[in-house]
Amino acid sequence: MIRASPSGVSLAKGLSRPVSWPLLRSKRRQKLCSTPEASPPRGTSSVVFPLSGDVYPNGLYYVTMNIGNPAKPYYLDVDTGSDLTWLQCDAPCKSCSKVPHPLYRPTKQKLVPCSDPICSALCQCDTAQCDYMLQYKDQGSSRGVLVSDAFTFRLTNKSTVRPTLTFGCGYDQQFSNLNAPASTDGVLGLGGGKVSIMSQLKDQGVTHNVVGHCLGRNGGGLLFFGDDLVPYSKVTWAPLSLRHKNYSPGSASLYFGGKSLGVKQTDVVFDSGSTYTYFTSQAYQALVSAVKSDIGDKLKVASDDPSLPLCWKGQKPFKSISDVRKYFKSVALSFVNGKSMLEIPPDNYLVVTEHGNACLGILNGSEVGLMDFSVIGDITLQDLMVVYDNENGQIGWIKTACDRLPNSRSPLL
Repeated sequence: MIRASPSGVSLAKGLSRPVSWPLLRSKRRQKLCSTPEASPPRGTSSVVFPLSGDVYPNGLYYVTMNIGNPAKPYYLDVDTGSDLTWLQCDAPCKSCSKVPHPLYRPTKQKLVPCSDPICSALCQCDTAQCDYMLQYKDQGSSRGVLVSDAFTFRLTNKSTVRPTLTFGCGYDQQFSNLNAPASTDGVLGLGGGKVSIMSQLKDQGVTHNVVGHCLGRNGGGLLFFGDDLVPYSKVTWAPLSLRHKNYSPGSASLYFGGKSLGVKQTDVVFDSGSTYTYFTSQAYQALVSAVKSDIGDKLKVASDDPSLPLCWKGQKPFKSISDVRKYFKSVALSFVNGKSMLEIPPDNYLVVTEHGNACLGILNGSEVGLMDFSVIGDITLQDLMVVYDNENGQIGWIKTACDRLPNSRSPLL
């Protein structure tokens, strides 16, 4: 998870603004054991949630989850780059930031024992309760204990289910911005590992292990669990790479304006927990050089805009992307696996800031510890329906407006 602060690219590690990826799984938050997963029985359905947030100025998308009995709302940062869902909680809390809702308070009966298979998947339980520790490269961390509680879901078949799911109760956070109010109460881990909410829902026969999102360019959007409403025939699919435990379609070649930039192919990971897109150093430098050369003197560099590392200004302030897209060409990633292409138009890599400048939302991954692969973040995923299909080992995407919720009789497109 790599979140940007609302004021710009000065990244601060914390529940609402993490900067670098955990050491234990290099953004796969736990070292997961390989455990066979049961196939869900027939009769599973799907669930669709509205999203809140945006890329700029908020820097994240989040969903409201109703947890407990009686159910209480919590804002969770939607993160397909990690597995463990967790809340800051009062257990009691040793070190927590100010969150939007009262801290989750578990009872002793909610504690997950070491003998639980999900705890075993963490590979680090040696006490009566199942403790977890998330360690980050910038020395930020979250420590807590696994608990289980009811989640309330309204399915597309109009039934309501309340499965008991396991998640983390974080009572000790050590982050650089711990005193700043957090935008969310926790993180919704949607990776493919055993501890993921999606794997648990599959094991309990609630939904298939398919998750997707549609992040609105103007904010909001939707998140869905299950595959009932996925328009499979319309989606561009790529097989998930076996080299990554993250959602990766494998390695890709980089193009700008339809021309290859001639850099080494880079592995790519899709991560809704990252605000911006991050390229490897070589790919980033090649892209910046190509963009600058193409723009020439049509725009001037806005060196006084602190929002992002590279910004441009026009003769008068830009009000929206429509004012500036004519100056920029599309970026594209051509994937080796499946021979699929992800086109990234200017709308999906530029940000118009409060200062009226156009800033590049593709950043140098080496500056946040990403050396050997690139990350496709929220800015590039806007107005795309992205489907992470763990059932069939594939990832897919298709362009669409993300400003409406489907119903049980209408697919997502």
